[in-house]
Amino acid sequence: MVELALICPQDRVEWVSDALMELDALSVAVEDADADTEDEQALFGEPGLPPPRAGWQRSILRALYANQPSALEAVTVLLAQPVAEGLHVQGLHVVDEQDWVRITQAQFAPVPITGEFWIVPSWHDAPAQARTVMRLDPGLAFGTGTHPTTRMCLRWLASRAQGAEERVLDYGCGSGILAIAAGLLGARHIDAVDIDPAAVAATGHNAEVNRVTINVGLPELAQGEYQLVLANILATPLKLLAPLLCEHLSAGANLVLAGLLERQVDEIASVYAPWLELRVVDREDGWVLMNGRRP
Repeated sequence: MVELALICPQDRVEWVSDALMELDALSVAVEDADADTEDEQALFGEPGLPPPRAGWQRSILRALYANQPSALEAVTVLLAQPVAEGLHVQGLHVVDEQDWVRITQAQFAPVPITGEFWIVPSWHDAPAQARTVMRLDPGLAFGTGTHPTTRMCLRWLASRAQGAEERVLDYGCGSGILAIAAGLLGARHIDAVDIDPAAVAATGHNAEVNRVTINVGLPELAQGEYQLVLANILATPLKLLAPLLCEHLSAGANLVLAGLLERQVDEIASVYAPWLELRVVDREDGWVLMNGRRP
């Protein structure tokens, strides 16, 4: 394959990207042209804040082509367009043949939750000290155990005994990692729900791989009361879901919320105050885990 690299102003990025795909590019990636310099521009989006800018002031577009003639023909046609003003060719080079599967897999090593509880990709052997092992590969749905919010939930689960008779609800299950962990740690009745059909499919697959029985489906699957409700989402949906999540709590049940930043603690505690008292039980990298017990 051949990579064509172009420097592009922000207002042309979308047009040039679309044009490259129309000109038979296999893929187009957009990067900050000033990355790792003092002119680097971070673009972050977060619920409740103004949307980030559409792109960087200057971007590098990297388009992959099957061969050099195809790349040369594409850039010739592109630069001939009147709207190509301000577009500059940075380079054209052959992409070395590599084992992309192996390179991708190398990014995902076993993740320790506790000394004895590990999340291990299928291509790795479990560490000798692991007593509880979850097999989980990166996929379409969120959750591989590397994000602080997920790790905190898993640590909380690992710190307590999961009763076989306990009904557990994982609301917004993503890859099913919390539901599967509850099953591996002893729970036998587990419902996992998500609004995303891809998450439902991923959870079902991951549960089968780990030989854990989980009822998985869309949110209407959740029925009745549970002794444990887990929700690792974000602050805004957790506020909206407060009445629903609390309705599913039996007397004395635990509610565990994650996906929350330090500055959102007071607001979340206030929203859930009519049902139970929430407190912070874990912190990591600016994220918090909140837990409360229904009276």
